This record gives sequence, C-alpha cells and structure tokens, in this order.
Amino acid sequence: MTELHEIRKHEAQIMNVMVIGKGGREHALAWRLKQSPRAGTIFCAPGNAGTASDGITNVAIEYTETDKLQRFCLREKIGLVVIGPEDPLAAGLADFLRGKGLKVFGPSKEAARIESSKVFAKELMRHADVPTAEFRVFDHPQPARDYIETRDYPVVVKADGLAAGKGVVVCKTGPEAVAAVRRIMTDAEFGSKAGRNVVVEKRLDGEEVSVLALVSGRTFLPLPACQDHKAVGDGDTGPNTGGMGAYCPAPIATPELMKEWDRTVFFPTIHAMKRGRYPFQGVLFGGFILTNQGTRVLEFNCRFGDPETQVVMMRLKTDLLDLLEAVADERLQEFEDKIVWDTRPAVCVVLCAGGYPGKYDNGKPITGIADADRLPDVKVFHAGTKIDERDRLVTDGGRVLGVTALGDTLADAKARAYEAVKLINFTGMHYRTDIADKALKVKPVAAPTEAPKLPAKFRKPGTSDTSGEKPAN
Repeated sequence: MTELHEIRKHEAQIMNVMVIGKGGREHALAWRLKQSPRAGTIFCAPGNAGTASDGITNVAIEYTETDKLQRFCLREKIGLVVIGPEDPLAAGLADFLRGKGLKVFGPSKEAARIESSKVFAKELMRHADVPTAEFRVFDHPQPARDYIETRDYPVVVKADGLAAGKGVVVCKTGPEAVAAVRRIMTDAEFGSKAGRNVVVEKRLDGEEVSVLALVSGRTFLPLPACQDHKAVGDGDTGPNTGGMGAYCPAPIATPELMKEWDRTVFFPTIHAMKRGRYPFQGVLFGGFILTNQGTRVLEFNCRFGDPETQVVMMRLKTDLLDLLEAVADERLQEFEDKIVWDTRPAVCVVLCAGGYPGKYDNGKPITGIADADRLPDVKVFHAGTKIDERDRLVTDGGRVLGVTALGDTLADAKARAYEAVKLINFTGMHYRTDIADKALKVKPVAAPTEAPKLPAKFRKPGTSDTSGEKPAN
C-alpha cells in the first residue's frame, strides 16, 4: 500500500512545462527540463528546429499573443512557465500569466527594469552602493557630447533600452563616443525607444566574468561563474555581439571572489529591490569586470544568459524542473548547498551567419549537426534554425548554433567543441577560434591560509562563522 501511495504521489507531481523563446538559451533549458523524471510534455513557444528534434513540442505562438498563450497554457495544464528572453519579461508577460493563475519562473515587469533600462540599473546600483563605473545619464545628444569632450579617459556609451545585446558601444576615443551618441540618439540605430536616453560611463579595463544567481524571496544561490566572449573576432576584436561563446567555470572567479560578490553585489541589489517593492524572482545575471581597483558591475540581466546557459546546463546535474519550481514557489532555500554539478568544465562555440552582427541572410542549408552530436559529451544547441518548405534544416538568425562540449580539463572541452565545429557547415558560417583561451592562461590561485572575514552584520546569527553565505557551486 505504501509503495502504491508513493507511485501515485509521484504521478501527481508529473508536470507539463512551457518554455517561452526560440534561441539557444531556450533549447538548452528545454533540453535539460525534459530530462527531469517529473517532466510531462515540454512545450516551447515558438521554439526552433533543435527543440523539435529533441522531442520538445514547438507551439507557433509568439510571446506578444498573450491571450492565445494563456489559453494554450490553461488547456494543456501547464504547471510551470519558464520565460527565456528579456523582451517578454520587459513587456510584463510574467505579470500577465501570474494574473491568470499560472506558475511562472521569471521576474515582474518592474523588476525586469534592471535589464530593460540601463538608467534604472545604474541608479539602483548607486542607491544600493554596488560598485560600478562612474556614469552620467543624458536625454539629449548635445549635453552628452559636451560631457564626453570634457573627459580625459575613454568612455562607454549605452542605449537605455533593450537592443538585443548590441546597444553598448565601447569607445577608444572621444570622436568614437560622440559618433556612438549620434548612432543611438539621433540615428536611432537600436530603436527610437532604446535610444531615448543614454548612459555615458567610464570605460574599465580588465577580465569580464558572468555570474548567474537564482533569486527567490530572501534567498539567492549563485551558479558557477562563466566567461562570455562578446566581440565578434578573435582577441576580442570587432563589434560586440549577443555572445560568440562561453566557458564554465571561469577559473578567475575564485571562491573568495564569489563570496565577495555575494556580499557586495547580490545581497545589496536584491535587498534594495525588495525594499523598493519590486522584488526579484528568477535569474539575476551579473556582468562583472575585474579591474585594478577591484570588481565593478558592468550590467545586470534579468534572465539566463546566452551562451552562458548552454555551458551551465551541460554541467548541471540537479533536476532543473525541481530547481525552477522551487524558485517560483519561494522554496529556493531548500537547495542551499545542494545543487550538484558535473566536475568537468564546458565550452560553447557559437556559429554565426555571414555578416553577423551586421546584416545577414537566412535560409542557408546546414549540414553535419548529427555527426557533431554523435561525438561523446557534445551537444549542439540550436539558436537560429528552422525547417524550410523543402524540409531542409536552414539558418534563421544571426547566431545559428551553440556547439557545446564537456572535457576532463578546459583544454579538453575546448578541443572537443572545435572538433565538433569542424563537422558542421553552412554558407557564410563564421566563429571565434579562441574561446576559453583566456582561462587557459590563468595560473591556479594558491589556497588562502585563512578564510576572509566578513563584517559582523554578515555573520550568521548565533555562530562564530565568518565566511558568509556559501555559493551554490
């Protein structure tokens, strides 16, 4: 009788899941969710050719079709909606679906401003005393130009709103920065809404690191640090993209640094948002830069990164469905110190369409993915793909595929990823050849003789523990 009760209890927990989005991040999330013993049908709206080939049910609904999406979720008894991209979060899709009684993983529209508005994010950091670059905000091009001309250091010019990861212009000279202001505010290169205001901030030099933290209520659990490669060309040359590849873990993010970021970045940011009555729930993505003066926060995102998600999902062993549901239910504390990771590192190499991040053509036939996927510890995540009217797998976006591999060492993972890359082909395909090279040059850090001590207010009450909260990894 007890065994039958446990079976029925387990059956009651089987859950249909809807993943919103169609990129490599969504393919990786849906792929990992499907591996949960509790997974019923995994839907993806609208999905891509890769999600379909992995047995995930694509649904031809865009996130803007909110009523249609809501009716579908209710009809299919969706137990959890996972919103992947920033656009639907910024538009308030999480609020809408929650208002209809659905369980949603992802922040509210108000909380999503931490990504959808660079101005909001920078002012929040200033208010919460989070370390970031010196900055000024402008709503007209002329004052921005005047300010730039008075700076004796290079600057970064950021469009205020969402710009598909391309609204940040890193400038070497004053004339470049003035031109960036024109592109953003006058020419509206990234859209009239995104370019209404600009942030001009001091350019910082150093290694960049991405840290994604699951956040729910008062609990946050940082995931292993990654390093993304934004520039289109080897050696970080050329214009910025949505991401040309990533590796995880990033050796430069030592356990000591991870603890420091808990205390100086995640803790004050999350509590400031809670005090402001727009609490965060979902994934808070911190983009950090390690400067000579210490860590500074470059930006925050309100969702899983892309291509960071691909390498994180390759390493995650804990049931993702259990984890995301715990976030939505504000039970994340149950997973503190319990998230399990594959000890092997992962590397993702993004294959792009010819011309990306500029103008590119879709519809180029793709070959070799099946051969690449057959390699041990390799997974090819689709980002911009579809099946055309002639039943061919073709390109359908600027970033087309994320070839991701595990290896016993970071060098092994890199070699395996590029071995898989060489099996894939489509007209105009280009990619960086130096993903993870920065990490391979990092010397191991000597173990500290004593754990760094935190101020008393960060110690756990009633104990002598001075190490602060432990990161999940």
